[in-house]
Amino acid sequence: MKKHNLIGAAAALLVTGCTPPPMSEMRAMLEDWIARFSRGEAHLLLADGLKQYEAGDYAESAASLHAALTQGLALTERVDAHKHLAFIYCAAGLQPACEAEFRKALVADPMMDLAAAEAGHPSWGPVFQHVKAAR
Repeated sequence: MKKHNLIGAAAALLVTGCTPPPMSEMRAMLEDWIARFSRGEAHLLLADGLKQYEAGDYAESAASLHAALTQGLALTERVDAHKHLAFIYCAAGLQPACEAEFRKALVADPMMDLAAAEAGHPSWGPVFQHVKAAR
C-alpha cells in the first residue's frame, strides 16, 4: 500500500468512526511500505553507481554500488552490482577483491557470464574465467 493510501485510509477511519484494523495488520502494511521504499532507493543507488562507472568515477561508483547492495537489490541488479565492483577492483589491481565480487555474482546467478567485450578485457576477463572454473 502506498504511503498516501495508508494515510488516507487512516484518516477515513477516524472520520467515519470505523474500527481500525488490528495492530498486526497495520504493522504489516507499514513494513511492506518500508520494504518497497528500500528497494526503490537501492535501484536509484545502483543506477547512480552505473552512471558513475561509465563516467570513470570509480571510487564514487564503488561506494554507490556497495550502498545499493545493502539496500536489497533484486537478483539481476545484485549480479550487475557485483560484476561492476569486480571490474573496478580488477582494474585497480585488487585481484582478491575482484575475485570475491565475481564469486558473489556467481552465487547469486550461477549461469552468469560476461558479454564478449567484457570477457576479452585483459584485467578482468581471465580473473572471471578462473573464478568460474574454480566453482
